[in-house]
Amino acid sequence: MISLNNNPSENKPFAEVIESSLDHFLAQSWQWDIFPSFGSLVTVKTKKRTLIAVVHHIQTGSMDPNRYPFAYQKTEEELMAEQPQIFSFLKTTFSCLVLGYQEKGAIHYTLSPEPPKIHSFIQHADHDIMKSFFYQDIYLHILFAAINQIQNIDELLLAMLKQQKNLGILSEQKLHQLINTFSLLTANDYRRLKLFLQRTQNIINS
Repeated sequence: MISLNNNPSENKPFAEVIESSLDHFLAQSWQWDIFPSFGSLVTVKTKKRTLIAVVHHIQTGSMDPNRYPFAYQKTEEELMAEQPQIFSFLKTTFSCLVLGYQEKGAIHYTLSPEPPKIHSFIQHADHDIMKSFFYQDIYLHILFAAINQIQNIDELLLAMLKQQKNLGILSEQKLHQLINTFSLLTANDYRRLKLFLQRTQNIINS
Protein backbone atom coordinates (compact mmCIF):
# COMPACT_ATOMS: atom_id res chain seq x y z
CA MET A 1 0.00 0.00 0.00
CA ILE A 2 1.24 3.47 -0.87
CA SER A 3 0.95 6.40 1.50
CA LEU A 4 0.85 9.65 -0.43
CA ASN A 5 3.43 12.30 0.41
CA ASN A 6 3.01 16.07 0.46
CA ASN A 7 5.07 16.89 -2.62
CA PRO A 8 3.27 19.82 -4.33
CA SER A 9 4.19 18.44 -7.75
CA GLU A 10 2.13 15.36 -6.93
CA ASN A 11 -0.73 17.25 -5.33
CA LYS A 12 -3.59 15.89 -7.38
CA PRO A 13 -7.03 14.63 -6.27
CA PHE A 14 -6.86 11.00 -5.21
CA ALA A 15 -10.14 10.36 -3.35
CA GLU A 16 -13.67 11.66 -2.89
CA VAL A 17 -16.17 12.30 -0.13
CA ILE A 18 -18.69 9.49 0.45
CA GLU A 19 -20.16 10.67 3.79
CA SER A 20 -20.31 14.25 4.97
CA SER A 21 -21.17 16.45 7.94
CA LEU A 22 -20.08 19.87 9.18
CA ASP A 23 -17.28 18.58 11.39
CA HIS A 24 -16.35 15.27 9.80
CA PHE A 25 -16.29 13.42 6.50
CA LEU A 26 -15.49 9.95 5.23
CA ALA A 27 -13.56 9.56 1.99
CA GLN A 28 -12.77 6.69 -0.35
CA SER A 29 -9.51 6.46 -2.27
CA TRP A 30 -9.81 5.94 -5.99
CA GLN A 31 -7.19 3.19 -5.73
CA TRP A 32 -7.28 0.89 -2.72
CA ASP A 33 -3.51 0.96 -2.25
CA ILE A 34 -3.06 4.75 -2.41
CA PHE A 35 -4.08 6.76 0.63
CA PRO A 36 -2.96 9.74 2.75
CA SER A 37 -0.74 9.49 5.81
CA PHE A 38 -2.19 9.39 9.31
CA GLY A 39 -2.09 12.93 10.69
CA SER A 40 -1.75 14.60 7.30
CA LEU A 41 -3.87 17.55 6.18
CA VAL A 42 -6.21 17.21 3.21
CA THR A 43 -8.38 19.80 1.50
CA VAL A 44 -11.80 19.84 -0.15
CA LYS A 45 -12.89 22.78 -2.25
CA THR A 46 -16.38 24.26 -2.22
CA LYS A 47 -17.60 27.18 -4.31
CA LYS A 48 -16.49 29.79 -1.77
CA ARG A 49 -13.76 28.23 0.36
CA THR A 50 -11.28 25.41 0.87
CA LEU A 51 -11.99 23.10 3.80
CA ILE A 52 -8.99 21.84 5.77
CA ALA A 53 -9.15 18.50 7.59
CA VAL A 54 -6.83 16.04 9.29
CA VAL A 55 -6.78 12.31 8.53
CA HIS A 56 -7.34 10.45 11.80
CA HIS A 57 -8.32 6.93 10.70
CA ILE A 58 -7.57 4.73 7.67
CA GLN A 59 -9.14 1.38 6.85
CA THR A 60 -8.94 -1.13 4.00
CA GLY A 61 -11.53 -3.83 3.45
CA SER A 62 -13.91 -5.44 0.99
CA MET A 63 -16.41 -3.58 -1.18
CA ASP A 64 -18.59 -6.69 -1.26
CA PRO A 65 -20.04 -7.78 2.12
CA ASN A 66 -20.17 -11.34 0.78
CA ARG A 67 -16.48 -11.47 -0.11
CA TYR A 68 -13.69 -11.27 2.45
CA PRO A 69 -9.93 -11.21 2.03
CA PHE A 70 -8.12 -14.17 3.57
CA ALA A 71 -4.53 -15.28 3.97
CA TYR A 72 -2.96 -16.93 0.88
CA GLN A 73 0.56 -17.19 2.32
CA LYS A 74 1.90 -15.37 -0.74
CA THR A 75 3.44 -11.96 -1.28
CA GLU A 76 1.48 -9.14 -2.88
CA GLU A 77 3.65 -9.48 -5.98
CA GLU A 78 2.86 -13.18 -6.26
CA LEU A 79 -0.86 -12.56 -5.82
CA MET A 80 -0.85 -9.78 -8.42
CA ALA A 81 0.76 -12.17 -10.91
CA GLU A 82 -1.42 -15.19 -10.11
CA GLN A 83 -4.77 -13.78 -8.90
CA PRO A 84 -5.00 -10.06 -9.69
CA GLN A 85 -8.81 -10.21 -9.53
CA ILE A 86 -8.78 -10.51 -5.72
CA PHE A 87 -7.67 -6.88 -5.47
CA SER A 88 -10.58 -5.59 -7.53
CA PHE A 89 -13.05 -5.76 -4.64
CA LEU A 90 -10.81 -3.97 -2.10
CA LYS A 91 -11.40 -0.40 -1.00
CA THR A 92 -9.62 2.02 1.31
CA THR A 93 -11.52 4.66 3.25
CA PHE A 94 -10.24 7.31 5.61
CA SER A 95 -11.93 9.54 8.17
CA CYS A 96 -11.20 13.25 8.36
CA LEU A 97 -11.90 15.83 11.05
CA VAL A 98 -12.54 19.34 9.75
CA LEU A 99 -10.21 21.79 11.52
CA GLY A 100 -11.01 24.95 9.61
CA TYR A 101 -11.07 26.48 6.18
CA GLN A 102 -9.34 29.00 3.95
CA GLU A 103 -11.37 31.82 2.45
CA LYS A 104 -10.02 34.83 0.54
CA GLY A 105 -6.51 33.86 1.58
CA ALA A 106 -7.26 33.81 5.32
CA ILE A 107 -7.24 30.73 7.58
CA HIS A 108 -10.29 30.31 9.84
CA TYR A 109 -10.01 27.85 12.75
CA THR A 110 -13.69 27.04 12.92
CA LEU A 111 -16.31 24.95 11.18
CA SER A 112 -17.22 25.90 7.66
CA PRO A 113 -20.76 27.24 7.02
CA GLU A 114 -21.42 24.13 4.92
CA PRO A 115 -20.13 20.55 4.77
CA PRO A 116 -18.32 19.23 1.70
CA LYS A 117 -20.62 17.82 -0.95
CA ILE A 118 -20.77 14.09 -1.56
CA HIS A 119 -18.35 13.13 -4.36
CA SER A 120 -16.23 16.24 -3.83
CA PHE A 121 -12.60 15.56 -4.73
CA ILE A 122 -9.92 15.40 -2.04
CA GLN A 123 -6.26 16.28 -2.29
CA HIS A 124 -3.38 16.95 0.06
CA ALA A 125 -3.12 20.45 1.47
CA ASP A 126 -0.40 22.26 -0.42
CA HIS A 127 2.72 23.59 1.30
CA ASP A 128 1.44 27.18 1.62
CA ILE A 129 -1.83 26.12 3.27
CA MET A 130 -0.04 23.81 5.70
CA LYS A 131 2.50 26.46 6.60
CA SER A 132 -0.25 29.05 7.19
CA PHE A 133 -2.47 26.60 9.07
CA PHE A 134 0.26 25.42 11.46
CA TYR A 135 1.43 28.98 12.13
CA GLN A 136 -0.86 29.03 15.17
CA ASP A 137 -1.86 26.21 17.52
CA ILE A 138 -5.55 27.12 17.67
CA TYR A 139 -6.34 23.87 15.90
CA LEU A 140 -5.58 22.06 19.18
CA HIS A 141 -8.80 23.40 20.66
CA ILE A 142 -10.79 21.88 17.79
CA LEU A 143 -8.96 18.54 18.14
CA PHE A 144 -9.68 18.26 21.84
CA ALA A 145 -13.30 19.33 21.36
CA ALA A 146 -13.69 16.29 19.07
CA ILE A 147 -11.95 13.88 21.41
CA ASN A 148 -14.87 11.41 21.27
CA GLN A 149 -14.42 11.05 17.50
CA ILE A 150 -10.69 10.32 17.64
CA GLN A 151 -9.35 6.96 18.80
CA ASN A 152 -6.07 8.31 20.20
CA ILE A 153 -5.64 12.06 20.16
CA ASP A 154 -2.05 11.99 21.45
CA GLU A 155 -0.99 9.69 18.59
CA LEU A 156 -2.72 11.99 16.10
CA LEU A 157 -1.05 15.08 17.50
CA LEU A 158 2.38 13.44 17.38
CA ALA A 159 1.77 12.55 13.73
CA MET A 160 0.84 16.18 13.03
CA LEU A 161 4.01 17.36 14.76
CA LYS A 162 6.00 15.09 12.48
CA GLN A 163 4.26 16.69 9.50
CA GLN A 164 5.37 20.10 10.77
CA LYS A 165 8.94 18.91 11.26
CA ASN A 166 9.00 17.60 7.70
CA LEU A 167 7.82 21.03 6.54
CA GLY A 168 10.65 22.67 8.45
CA ILE A 169 8.29 24.85 10.51
CA LEU A 170 8.52 23.13 13.90
CA SER A 171 10.71 25.64 15.72
CA GLU A 172 11.61 25.33 19.41
CA GLN A 173 9.45 28.33 20.22
CA LYS A 174 6.46 26.86 18.40
CA LEU A 175 6.92 23.52 20.12
CA HIS A 176 7.00 25.18 23.56
CA GLN A 177 3.83 27.09 22.72
CA LEU A 178 2.12 23.89 21.60
CA ILE A 179 3.20 22.04 24.75
CA ASN A 180 1.78 24.82 26.93
CA THR A 181 -1.56 24.64 25.13
CA PHE A 182 -1.53 20.84 25.32
CA SER A 183 -0.97 21.06 29.07
CA LEU A 184 -3.91 23.41 29.53
CA LEU A 185 -6.23 21.27 27.41
CA THR A 186 -5.30 18.15 29.39
CA ALA A 187 -5.94 19.89 32.74
CA ASN A 188 -2.21 19.88 33.54
CA ASP A 189 -2.06 16.09 33.65
CA TYR A 190 1.61 15.76 34.66
CA ARG A 191 2.02 12.07 33.82
CA ARG A 192 0.43 12.43 30.40
CA LEU A 193 2.43 15.58 29.65
CA LYS A 194 5.71 13.94 30.67
CA LEU A 195 5.10 10.94 28.40
CA PHE A 196 4.05 13.22 25.55
CA LEU A 197 7.22 15.33 25.94
CA GLN A 198 9.39 12.22 25.81
CA ARG A 199 7.82 11.20 22.52
CA THR A 200 8.10 14.67 20.99
CA GLN A 201 11.84 14.49 21.61
CA ASN A 202 11.98 11.36 19.47
CA ILE A 203 10.35 13.27 16.64
CA ILE A 204 12.67 16.26 16.99
CA ASN A 205 15.80 14.09 17.12
CA SER A 206 14.81 11.73 14.30
